[in-house]
Order: sequence, then C-alpha cells, then structure tokens
Amino acid sequence: MPTPCDKAVRHWFITGASGGLGRRLTEHALQRGDRVTATIRRPAALEDLREAYGDRLTTEILDLTRPADVDEVVGRTLRAGPVDIVVNNAGYAVVGAAEEMTVEQIRDQIEVLLLAPMLITRAFLKPMREQGGGRIIQISSMGGQVGTPTHSSYHAGKWGLEGFTESVSREVRDFNIHLTLVEPGATRTGFASALRYTAETTPYRDNAVGRTRRALQTADAEVFTGDPAKLAAAVYDSTRDPNPPLRLALGSDTYNAVHAALTERLTALETQKDLAASVAFTH
Repeated sequence: MPTPCDKAVRHWFITGASGGLGRRLTEHALQRGDRVTATIRRPAALEDLREAYGDRLTTEILDLTRPADVDEVVGRTLRAGPVDIVVNNAGYAVVGAAEEMTVEQIRDQIEVLLLAPMLITRAFLKPMREQGGGRIIQISSMGGQVGTPTHSSYHAGKWGLEGFTESVSREVRDFNIHLTLVEPGATRTGFASALRYTAETTPYRDNAVGRTRRALQTADAEVFTGDPAKLAAAVYDSTRDPNPPLRLALGSDTYNAVHAALTERLTALETQKDLAASVAFTH
C-alpha cells in the first residue's frame, strides 16, 4: 500500500489556511499536484486558488473553538476520501501578563492551540491506521520550547501540544503514522496581526511584560527573517521523508533560542543530580 511519502497525489487537510503559513502550504501542495481540504474563517479567502486549481481545492468554514463543528468538518472530509497529511496550523497569541488575561482569553487560547489539534489528531488516527499510514504535522513554534514574558497562555498551548504529540507519536509509530512538530521562528506570515493584547495594567507597564509588549507593537517587518515560502517548502519536503523528525526547527532564531534553553535546563538539571538521588529509600 502506498504511503504518503511515495504516493504521486496526496490529500492534505490544513487548518487556518486563510493566510500566513497555512495559505503558503496550501498553495505549495496544490502547485505540486496534490489535493487540499483547507479550513478558513472567511468564505472568499482562497477564491484565487479555487479558480486556479478547481476541484483539487476544497474549502471548509471552521471555527476551532466549536468542537461540534470540528467533528462535522472532519467527518465530511473523511467521507469524501482518505486523507494522507493533516496540518494543524491555525493559531494566534494572547499577549500580556498572566494576571491581566481574562478567563475567556485563556480558554479561547487553549481551545485553539491545544484542544482543537488534539481533537483533529484523534479523529484522523483511526482512518490513517486503517489505510496503512499517514502524516500529522503540528505547527508549533520556538515558543513550544522557549518561554518569554507576555506569552504564558500561548506557551501553555504550544508546550501542551508538544507533549501531546511526542506521546501520540510513540503510540502510533507501529502503524506507519508519523507526527512532526514544526517549530518556526519569526516568519513574515502576518502573524503579528494575529496578536491579541490584554488590557495593560500599571504594575506591568515598566517591567519585562511592558517592554516586551512595546517591542512587539513597534517591531519592524525586517526583524521577521523567516521566508514563509521556504518554510512551506521545508514542511512539504518533510512529508516526503520516510523517516521524518519528531521536531523540525526552522529558522536560525529557533535553533539559537532552543539550543540556549535546552542547555540552560540541562545545566540546571546537572546541579540537582545528587539531590534527585537523595530522596530514594535507603536500605
């Protein structure tokens, strides 16, 4: 049975395809002859691609905060035929101090970044297992391994997605289902427009939260060094790899930040070696 890495024409399911990386990846797959079911928020978002590629592109309106709608769209997609590659891409970030975030902001952030990808991943596991394999691409971020002020709920979602994906990847590897966490750095995908700021409060205005908030609000496009077309190509190429990595770091900023964070954590862990051993029973 052909696997996603060697089939001539594959069927993709991509969330958050209205713009940014989701649109780039949709376009890249279509250009290479694949079929795509793309979820969008605005009905006319991909009209130009529909005109160019006809029935190789199917669009679905989807609000990821509505689990019943997720089930309906995934079910309709699977009834139309097997899906080879799933890309959980949709996302945004709440920016501000944890103390400033409302319950609604936190809940919505976790629903979009973590709960929806979990539900979508789960929905596709059985059909992929029964068809002999598949690929699930989780668009994480360097924020899935590195923590910065103002992004606590975003990190909760991305770190959760990383743990979920690592666990599931070990559950399904025997079924030829491969999961990959894509960790982009600062990329010119228009993600800055997807930042939703908390109402700023005085205690946080002049500390690390306030400084980070203003840096994001005034950031020039030039600081976003990642090329979304190259990122989409790298993700696409990973789906042709028979042994894809669990994590795919894309961007020098991702590599440097994750390397520094892992080194810091490992250094801290080494200082606790004796303490860790000291809590065992002694006989």
